[in-house]
Amino acid sequence: MDRAIPMSRIRLLTGDITKVPADAIVNAANSRLAGGGGVDGAIHAAGGHAIMAELDRVRPADGCPTGQAIVTGAGALPARWVIHAVGPVWRGGRHGESGLLASAYGSSLRLATEKAARIVTFPSISTGAYGYPVEMAAPVALRAVADFLSEETSSIKETIFVLFDPATTAVYAAALKGLETDLRRLP
Repeated sequence: MDRAIPMSRIRLLTGDITKVPADAIVNAANSRLAGGGGVDGAIHAAGGHAIMAELDRVRPADGCPTGQAIVTGAGALPARWVIHAVGPVWRGGRHGESGLLASAYGSSLRLATEKAARIVTFPSISTGAYGYPVEMAAPVALRAVADFLSEETSSIKETIFVLFDPATTAVYAAALKGLETDLRRLP
């Protein structure tokens, strides 16, 4: 499924994000930028040691704040860059999680634009080990991306959400349809 936005589009795929060619692949990183499980572990395993070696050189002493991102090379991945975005840990939804999640997507897209990326792949940030319910995260993620692509001057022509399983893809597809309905209602 995809959605056209002036000069860009959002697409949904089910699969392995480490195998989808892109200019920039977004990693759902932890604030220590120290590697981990889930998509973070998969990206580091597929990309090889070069990614962590670069992170060791560029990592701020206090890590990366939630809602922000940092960029490195992509090692052996079919991409030029990895954007390590730190999403929020779900704490019930009353601690600014939606704003922090939107910021993680926006920060990633700003870095991709700075690198003149044309194709960017995203996982579903924070919905694995960080416990953010995918039904609540999907609309936030899609709205953040659509808003960025609609409002910012960007090199990005395609944003692909590469989702781990069909159930997650179905949730994102429903959220994308809801976003399209909301956008049609705007003046």
